[in-house]
Amino acid sequence: MAKTAGIVIIGNEILSGKVQDANAAYLLRELRLLGVDVKKVSVIPDEVDIIALEVATFSRQFDVVFTSGGVGPTHDDVTIEGIAKAFGHRVIRHPELERLLRSRYGGDLNEARLKLTEVPEGSVLIREDGLWLPAIAMGNVYIFPGIPDLLRQKFDSIKERFRDQPYFLRKVYVKEGEGNIAAFLHDLLREFPELMLGSYPEIRNPAYKVMLTLESKDEQYLRAALERLLAMLPGDFVHQTH
Repeated sequence: MAKTAGIVIIGNEILSGKVQDANAAYLLRELRLLGVDVKKVSVIPDEVDIIALEVATFSRQFDVVFTSGGVGPTHDDVTIEGIAKAFGHRVIRHPELERLLRSRYGGDLNEARLKLTEVPEGSVLIREDGLWLPAIAMGNVYIFPGIPDLLRQKFDSIKERFRDQPYFLRKVYVKEGEGNIAAFLHDLLREFPELMLGSYPEIRNPAYKVMLTLESKDEQYLRAALERLLAMLPGDFVHQTH
């Protein structure tokens, strides 16, 4: 069975519209390429109790959970406290993180920056080449910063640990609208119930009206489904396949 994942985006700035989230889209794309099946994305405020409830729920429901945001040195960065509460643990200063910060900042290390050493008790530091500060995992929850460049750097460093069997993808571009092809798609799914089938209307490209995506982790199953779909559709319906 494919790995399942949930993504929790944390930040009042996202919910207020002050900042446009880029992290969920990035994680969704990367996890898809890794073969991980993301089941849910949630956007929640910087509130300890809400973070604790959401993270605890996601941790039970999915194989792996990714959080983004709320791990900086300011007053509203309460993600660590929320995740610690989700697992019934306290927040501690991790000695290795403190050592790294003292090495980097020396006499400029202040109490605000020392907040970056705080982790839920029992957390694991994941050290990879190129990372100044290790990634942090608490159980099956991986805790990432909200700054997109930092999140990407940390995720890229550890992403291979999440790799599962990849999805295979084929696309069919159809010259007829969804109303004219819906019956064919229902029939296809009756024959291939494990197929992931997507239908996406296109209103700006004069060459086709719908892009169909067929996905499966079984390449032979996907090939058979594609052949069956092409046999079902009238020949003049298909613009091209990819």
